[in-house]
Amino acid sequence: MNKTIASVCLCFILTCTAFAASTRDDLQARIDEAKLVLDHIMAAKDSTIPMNILQQATCLGVVPGMLKGAILVGAQYGQGVVTCRTGHGWSAPVFIRMAGGSFGFQIGGQSTDLVLVAVNDRGFQDLLKSKFKIGGDASAAAGPVGRAGQAATDWKLNAELLSYSRAKGLFAGVDLDGTSVTQNSEDTELYYGQPHTFQDILKGNVDVPPGAVAFVRDVAQYFVKAKYHQ
Repeated sequence: MNKTIASVCLCFILTCTAFAASTRDDLQARIDEAKLVLDHIMAAKDSTIPMNILQQATCLGVVPGMLKGAILVGAQYGQGVVTCRTGHGWSAPVFIRMAGGSFGFQIGGQSTDLVLVAVNDRGFQDLLKSKFKIGGDASAAAGPVGRAGQAATDWKLNAELLSYSRAKGLFAGVDLDGTSVTQNSEDTELYYGQPHTFQDILKGNVDVPPGAVAFVRDVAQYFVKAKYHQ
């Protein structure tokens, strides 16, 4: 009975979170948290995103603290940011939502960080859609982990997106099939103070806001250096 009540409360919290209006301070905190998640992941010596994936990445999405709850089936919801590689660096960030069924986390209340890496132009085009489903509209795979990643090359054949999770300090590839990714146009407009299309922002046609400079600089540090590291 107690577990059932706890699960109902968790799902109620997830529902409220999904429809709660953000403030600009909330959005800035989300970008700051995404930077911290990336810093922690890239600081790991042998359990991080492989170099060959960093070299080919076209976009990076970070969803800090995705929440999960369960009654009879699992559900999770999170909000994050995406930046993409352009001809002159990495783009200003846009805001996204991710939601879906269970993908292997523990039953009960848990928070985990998610990372989504687009590894080719098809993955980039997916992120320009207003909404798409991983494993349905976009092919995805659990991302390999390891500094070199030499043994993990199957993703090159058919994956558009690679997905990872980080919970309790552990970083590993995760199956996100069935999870939907939606553009959060309301939060993006609020952060920029005026409407911009995701295409304009992610293609580098909009300046990086001052509050997002540290996050974008971090991405450039890790991903641009990798691209030219031979």
